[in-house]
Amino acid sequence: GVSGQLLDRMLGFIGLDRATNVYIANVIPWRPPANRPPTQAEIAACEPFIRRQIELARPKVLLFVGNISTKTLLGTTEGIIKMRGKWRDYTSPGLVETLPALPTFHPAYLLRSPSQKRESWRDLLSLRAKLKSVTG
Repeated sequence: GVSGQLLDRMLGFIGLDRATNVYIANVIPWRPPANRPPTQAEIAACEPFIRRQIELARPKVLLFVGNISTKTLLGTTEGIIKMRGKWRDYTSPGLVETLPALPTFHPAYLLRSPSQKRESWRDLLSLRAKLKSVTG
């Protein structure tokens, strides 16, 4: 959809694309009815699966796009507005080491609030710099 197209363009600006060097996964692998936020029960049911996907994919860095992924995978109650742009450590029992994780705004939010695109651009530049530092 439109949000996915924006995400593709955002990633493309820093030399990333889904076909070659990005793995995208969702906390909830389906869209809840009426596009409502997922319930805590739905998140709890799916969380072990997203954590295992991360363990199996073994990424160098994580980009948490939006509130749900940020809160779920970082185990926080802080919202995306406070969390975005700040690198965090992601841990999981199946990982040998922590992974750097950067929360940023969801493209759907950016479509509704275009004034926030500047903040997301800063996040993407930070992501690009982190990728260069961990991959050489």
